[in-house]
Parts: sequence; C-alpha cells; structure tokens
Amino acid sequence: MERIWSTAAKREFERFVAEASDPLLRTGFLMTGNGKDAEDLAQETLLRVARRWDRVRSMDHPVAYARRILINLVLRDADRGTRQRTELQPHERAVEVADESAAQALREIEDLAEFRWALARLPVRQRAVLVLRYWADLPVAEVADILGCSEGTVTSTASRAAGRLAEVLAHAKSLAAEPTTPHA
Repeated sequence: MERIWSTAAKREFERFVAEASDPLLRTGFLMTGNGKDAEDLAQETLLRVARRWDRVRSMDHPVAYARRILINLVLRDADRGTRQRTELQPHERAVEVADESAAQALREIEDLAEFRWALARLPVRQRAVLVLRYWADLPVAEVADILGCSEGTVTSTASRAAGRLAEVLAHAKSLAAEPTTPHA
C-alpha cells in the first residue's frame, strides 16, 4: 500500500528526515555499538514515522517521538526472551544524589572510543538511560516517559549504570597496565 501525500507533506517529511537522521543514528550507535544496527534502527524508525506522518507532522516534537520509537525498538529486541525486572524506587533525596553521582562518573571518562566499548557491555536498559539522560541531555521526566518507568527508576538506573561503566573501564585499564611476561 503506497501512501499518497501532498507535495507539502512530502517536503515536510524530507526536512524531518534530514533533521532527525543524524541524532537517530548517533542514538542507535550508542545503544548498539554497531553502525549497521544503528542504520537499521534509524531506517525502521523513519519507516514507522512515515506510516504515521499525517499525525506526527502536527506534533510539537516529532524528533522526540522518533527517538522514543528507536529506543523502544532496541528495548523490545533486548527484552525478547528475557524477563523484565522491577526496581524499587529510592527515597527522593537519594534520587538527587544518585543522579549527580552518575553525572560525575560520566564526566570522568575521557576517551570516546573507550566509552563506546564500555557502554556496549552494559545491559540495554542501563545503556538507554545513560544515552538519553546524558548524551541526548533529556530531563529525568522525559527519559522516564520514553522508557515507561518512574523518575526514581531512571535516576537509580543511571547511578548503577555509571558505576558499572566505571567498573568496566577500571578493569580494562588494569588489564592494559599488567606487565606481560615474555615467552621463554
């Protein structure tokens, strides 16, 4: 079934694709660690947006809608065959401290390639929280909305993810620093 769009709607969609493609590819790459998978995700996302363009074009933030589709595609693929865990919501003050500690841990990462490598070793939900919260620079409430969870879950997940990321990076550095013994 081929959609029949007006010339104006077609131009609007083309402008949208030009505006949204790079951010979607970056988000997809950070979520998957793979350029091909990122391209596939961005393409599937744009296809889904195109199917609903008559409705999407009137939204205030169509790129945010597309980003939500992409994240949901990643989460759906990761959740296939696995059980979802529920997380306890921490006390409100603990949420603020956790979010700030996550941000501080992430600011200490200097090498982007090293970061991408370590990020790929995190569970997909933790990856999604870090990418949306700190690289897409979305507020906690918006990340919670995209992921369908509470704000407390976002901040506690960000804190755990940043801590795990630091562990992965520290372990990698300790392995790199170990002297190698020559073979006799």
